[in-house]
Amino acid sequence: MSEPSSPSAARRKPARITSAQFGKLLRENLPMMADWGVAVESIGHGTAVLSLPENPRFLRPGETVSGPVLMGLADVAVYAALLGAIGPVPLAVTSNLTINFLRRPGPGAIRAEAQILKLGRRLATGEVRLYADSSAEMAAHVIASYVIPDEKSGG
Repeated sequence: MSEPSSPSAARRKPARITSAQFGKLLRENLPMMADWGVAVESIGHGTAVLSLPENPRFLRPGETVSGPVLMGLADVAVYAALLGAIGPVPLAVTSNLTINFLRRPGPGAIRAEAQILKLGRRLATGEVRLYADSSAEMAAHVIASYVIPDEKSGG
């Protein structure tokens, strides 16, 4: 009998890319994220935890981490979770990203916890929870979709 296809069953599968491999992919294909100092804490099959260090350049007036920085971190976190499930497919791209800002993330590090909610043959949907400086309360919640290229297009 085969194992049921559920989020908890998916997390027990091994990741199809390592943290080191994903870090290399970032440096080679998304150097801006490497320049920002995005660190890969862990990658699982359809899950990822990334962090962004404190940086005064990320702040907007009011000592708040800017929305574009939060969106960038969330986007790359979903990408990491997706590649954890499908392996290194650099041409997988964001097709939609919606962010809800819940709390003011003051200056400090940001942690992104991503999970793929639905993985299809050509489309994946994921969720990211962003936390400011080790807070237990979410600063933002993100839902994002990624298009997965077919093998003929180089994916």
